[in-house]
Amino acid sequence: MKKIILFLAWAGLVHAQAPAGYYSSANGLTGASLKTELSSIITSGHQDKGYSGLWTGYKTTDIDKTYENDGSIMDIYSEKPSGTDPYKYTPGTNQCGTYSVEGNCYNREHIVPQSLFSEAAPMVSDIHFIRATDGKVNGMRSNYPFGKVGTATFTSQNGSKLGNSVSSGYSGTVFEPIDEFKGDVARMIFYFVTRYQSKLSTFSSGNMLGSSTFPGLQTWELNVLLAWHNQDPVSQTEILRNNASYTFQGNRNPFIDNPSYVDQIWGSQQPSNDTQSPTTVTGLTVSGKTSSSVSLSWNASTDNVGVSSYAVYMNGSLKTTVSSTSATITALSASTSYTFYVVAKDAAGNSSSNSSTVSATTDSGTTTPPTNCVNETFETIPTGTSSSYSTRTWTNGGITWTATDARTDQTISNKAITVRDGSLKSSSSANGIGSLTVTTQLKFSGSNGTFNVLVNGTQVGTIPYSTTATTTTINNINVSGNVTVTLDNNSASNRVAIDNLSWACYSGTAKQSNTVSSELKIEAETLQVYPNPISNQEIFVKGDTKNIQKAEIYNLQGKVMQTVDQPFKNSRNSIRIKSLEQGIYLLKLDQSTLKFIVK
Repeated sequence: MKKIILFLAWAGLVHAQAPAGYYSSANGLTGASLKTELSSIITSGHQDKGYSGLWTGYKTTDIDKTYENDGSIMDIYSEKPSGTDPYKYTPGTNQCGTYSVEGNCYNREHIVPQSLFSEAAPMVSDIHFIRATDGKVNGMRSNYPFGKVGTATFTSQNGSKLGNSVSSGYSGTVFEPIDEFKGDVARMIFYFVTRYQSKLSTFSSGNMLGSSTFPGLQTWELNVLLAWHNQDPVSQTEILRNNASYTFQGNRNPFIDNPSYVDQIWGSQQPSNDTQSPTTVTGLTVSGKTSSSVSLSWNASTDNVGVSSYAVYMNGSLKTTVSSTSATITALSASTSYTFYVVAKDAAGNSSSNSSTVSATTDSGTTTPPTNCVNETFETIPTGTSSSYSTRTWTNGGITWTATDARTDQTISNKAITVRDGSLKSSSSANGIGSLTVTTQLKFSGSNGTFNVLVNGTQVGTIPYSTTATTTTINNINVSGNVTVTLDNNSASNRVAIDNLSWACYSGTAKQSNTVSSELKIEAETLQVYPNPISNQEIFVKGDTKNIQKAEIYNLQGKVMQTVDQPFKNSRNSIRIKSLEQGIYLLKLDQSTLKFIVK
């Protein structure tokens, strides 16, 4: 059984960030302008250590610290995330050399083939996109682009495949890594076409690269990589490698540090030649209901590029659109029958056929809306020197508010507090918090972003903001007793107005704060997450797990963060998770749901 063990010596690196101000010149930019500025940032400081220098670099950049944690080479073409690796390599000892089969030796795999740029410097030795991998698999991959394989002509011992492409827009031969590393590959290629965008016109395309600085990739390949980036979020393995690569050659991969850059640059590039629809959704079931809501779940659909969303229909009309394989429909009438079906969609706008319908009748009885404990309209905020940024303090309804680096001259519905490089924090409020609602709007210039929402110092969710006034609700926070609420701006420069902040009281017993018990049992009577909170990127589950087919992790906004099929095979009792921010999450195990906290 594999476990993630992060030694104390590495504790400082696990959550390391780019140096302060490293990306500050890119703030507020999007599209081609952002890509160009990032190219300038990551070109500055880049030290070419030479092709032979890669062997030295791999001794710190490509070491397994998150799977077996045994000091062997971290090879994306042989690593088995949930099983025993077929072979291992010792850094500096098993370098190629010659090879005839897998397991002979490891060499230097250019994720963007070096033949496309004629083995020229500094590309040929840039460690950010050159991985230590098995020689045989590297040779089989050759210089083929990455895509979705139909019929495999070669499959490595960890499941990486070579074969004909079924990715829309390209029918040649492609190479497909396992799901665990698809996002890794995408972000390495995004790095390459950003770092070397000024040279792209001189490179061969290899059926993957574009000839212009923007978008920098052929449309079909860009569509594949965007889907892989979204499917496989940044992992702890990537974070550690990015930090070590920065130490080695002096620059960083911005798409690991800030994954949102991908959407900010290429989000407007819509697939133009994808005409294949996702498969029809199967397994639609009613997973729960109350007098005012019905919860649904279903099996994931598949697509030649990637499923982007699911449209949920109620009584024949569109009710909501989600990105995960579950949804809860609220504001329903008690003792009323409803029918539902789901349609899968991809980024090109193709839709699957309707799923089979399911029916559900809500429970009888009525529900009483929760009482708002706090309702702040910001009408009593101080207005002196309203356009300057300073710490603002005021009291309303028994709550004292403190806003740092804030101004008071902006409005949304009426008066609002505007926070720049600061936060909005309440004094202690009795009677807990069940859900929180707030309206936000980005003022002046800047880019879309989020506030972290913390209750008693523990993150419970995020609030998005954009140039459009948006009202957001975080449900199921459910912290009882005295609470202090903080909205912390994730940007140091975006100026964001906040208005109409309220939260509902909560008097339940499942207290979710820093004093959560070490074993918190939620919804499922026979399964437990332990310890809870977790802190080492691994969830241990106590109970009968041998027949569980799927594990899904959601944040409190309902976004799926990770999916693992057969999570407890080979007698495992734990699930290795990708890097998650501090906060509260839901772990869905088939039809059971557990709540856990990441410290």
